[in-house]
Amino acid sequence: MPAHASGTSATRAGVVVVGSINADQVVTVARHPLPGETLIGRSITMLPGGKGANQAVAAALLGAQVSMVGAIGRDAHARTATTILESADVDLSSVRTVDSPTGLAVITVADDGENTIIVIPGANEAVDADVVAQSADLVAGAAVVVLQGEIPAAASVAAARLATGRVVLNLAPVIELDPVTIAAADPLVVNEHEAALLLAQLAPGAQHPASDAEAVARLREWGVRSVVLTRGALGAIVADADGTDAVASPVVVAVDSSGAGDAFVGALSARLAAGDSLREAVGLAVRVGAFAVQSPGTQPSYPRAGDILPEVRTGPATQENEATA
Repeated sequence: MPAHASGTSATRAGVVVVGSINADQVVTVARHPLPGETLIGRSITMLPGGKGANQAVAAALLGAQVSMVGAIGRDAHARTATTILESADVDLSSVRTVDSPTGLAVITVADDGENTIIVIPGANEAVDADVVAQSADLVAGAAVVVLQGEIPAAASVAAARLATGRVVLNLAPVIELDPVTIAAADPLVVNEHEAALLLAQLAPGAQHPASDAEAVARLREWGVRSVVLTRGALGAIVADADGTDAVASPVVVAVDSSGAGDAFVGALSARLAAGDSLREAVGLAVRVGAFAVQSPGTQPSYPRAGDILPEVRTGPATQENEATA
């Protein structure tokens, strides 16, 4: 378990993730229950999770040097939450131990691979601007700073201001962030549902985007430097100053889609830190996301450097898709 960090960390890392650390309670069922319905589950498992931790593990397993800024509790779930972070050699010296319970995600996975997730933030709510400030040198020295929506907005705002490298903002879930922080994203990573929610936040009363492509175009028009919209089995749309392109995903049989979006973001961040272009990084990230959905769980399903990733079929990803990473 990580010790208390004191003062400002002098450690440097290619990727610094400022985000959530959870224990995941995973329940498997034949199908998701209807409102008011009781079903018999098949199994229950406790696994490490949290969007921030997932993304840190995904990047580290692919060879990136990764540091984590976050918080855990003084409870039994803390050990579960940090086990794979430690084995993946993620630097945890900037992870605080606080009196609140470790964050908990309750995940239900159905036979078709789709999942529902309820997150109880716990210690993650302690990750505020002061915690980020204590790791100011670490954040400022990173090639890539990764942020998500499972920590207080003030922490993301502070980290984006400190960052001198690239900011990857995975706005999941969609939380209220100031326009300056959103505009600092390069890229902003969202799925189609998150893109629509963010557009409604940025332009209240505006019409719901008619397509993924329209959502991306409107985010770019609003001023986001670059956008990656994840589309599950259809891959992703990438948009920046060089144009807009669809990136196809490999065709695989999904077992559990939970954490696939985090695998995508971690892989994307690792490759950006290594110097890849945004399109090159997305090209690998869709394959890593496809690898992850073939196994149960979040972090245990992620590939390591050297693992054989599924190949992308020829042809562009042009169809709409209901499943999202």
